[in-house]
Amino acid sequence: MIELSLGEVAAATAGRLDCVPRAAERVTGPVVVDSRRAAPGALFVALPGERADGHDYAAAAVAAGAVAVLAARPVRHPAVVVDDVLVALGRLTRYVADRLTEVIVVGVTGSSGKTSTKDLLAHLLAGRGATVAPPGSYNNEIGVPLTVLRADRSTAHLVLELGARGAGHIAALCALAPPHIGVVLNVGTAHLGEFGSREAVARAKGELVEVLPPEGLAVLNADDPLVAAMASRTSARVATFTIEGSVEGSVEGSVEGSVEGSADVAARAVSLDPRGRPSFVLVAASGEAAVHLPLYGAHHVPNALAAACVAGELGMPVADVAAALSQAVPASRWRMEVAERADGVTVVNDAYNANPDSVAAALEALVAMAGGRRTWAVLGEMRELGAASANEHEAVGRLAVRLGVSRLVAVGTEAARVHAAATQEGSTVESATVPDADAALALLRDELCPGDVVLVKASRAAGLERVGEALLATHRPPVSEGLS
Repeated sequence: MIELSLGEVAAATAGRLDCVPRAAERVTGPVVVDSRRAAPGALFVALPGERADGHDYAAAAVAAGAVAVLAARPVRHPAVVVDDVLVALGRLTRYVADRLTEVIVVGVTGSSGKTSTKDLLAHLLAGRGATVAPPGSYNNEIGVPLTVLRADRSTAHLVLELGARGAGHIAALCALAPPHIGVVLNVGTAHLGEFGSREAVARAKGELVEVLPPEGLAVLNADDPLVAAMASRTSARVATFTIEGSVEGSVEGSVEGSVEGSADVAARAVSLDPRGRPSFVLVAASGEAAVHLPLYGAHHVPNALAAACVAGELGMPVADVAAALSQAVPASRWRMEVAERADGVTVVNDAYNANPDSVAAALEALVAMAGGRRTWAVLGEMRELGAASANEHEAVGRLAVRLGVSRLVAVGTEAARVHAAATQEGSTVESATVPDADAALALLRDELCPGDVVLVKASRAAGLERVGEALLATHRPPVSEGLS
């Protein structure tokens, strides 16, 4: 964060100083909400929570070097006391953002792929100037401020992931740090429980393009009609991306494109290698270049195109974009995180989150990367689907059958519908339902064979990422000897 005096923090947040000897004392370190991350010069934000109240950790934060605490009540340590800590955090964020006049702010939203696209975009832009992007999925009213407040006057690009649980959420996040560029990836079935329909999701996602200034840029997926239609909702210039034709080697064909020449940036001749990693020709007005994306699954192609579109608009040559994409690696945990055990079992830990679209993409990637080997899909509940939950879980079971997944393990009560639907399809897929992650892990340990490929996927609350980690914990590849 840019350095601020505690007096400035108080003015920005409409707060008052308490136990502060000098208003000129400066915040020189990070803004944190976890006292364990406090460092010399930090500002600790004492947020109330469901399980813990940040005010109870004020002393620990100050002991670790925090200059002061942003608090809703006196904490017997230097503090800026405000009426509402979360509101004050937002005010501080906007105060700082307004002073970073040279920073280009890029907002990314969509029903799926936000985090992967944000990571790819940060990877591309890092070579063109200091770039700040959130770790993992910091995409809400806490995560976005923490990301913005990491920026300082040396920052050239600020990449923000924008999530929504209801109408107005994205507009509110954009108000914290108004974006110059807005990327909308897709409109899917995530959060149907909150929104009720895909059309309502589209209205919420489109809030991003509505707030862009006339001199800004809206980057839209031409292959998603609900996203493409957002061009009429913005005063900014519009750039689009597309996949031309179908994906060679794609099992289900869920990633399909449009006709040639219909977008500003395109992927042509998309194919998957034997491990399910996509290659394509990146096509733009300024030229074309080959991309060999070292990420698993055809669903990463639109994400790469969106990032390429932004990078190109910011002046990055096509050849440089293609070269950088070809060197990208996963930057956020538990998203198609692939590791091979010493006994040849491949574990795909994609358990950070799940919705019907991302599960479908992960299943297709599983089958493609297995290349005929036996496949396991360990699937937990997809949350926030509302009245559509039963149908969507059952659709996943039927899809697993169509794709030819070898073994299906449904974890938890709601996910049992996946098992039921797969069984009703009358296929040869072996399916089982287990009550929890421990039971799933026990089954896998008993029945996995060398060469099997295991996908672990569920909504974050299911905690299935620990299944993937446990499968690897006792089967690490041997460390080579004789090297120094």
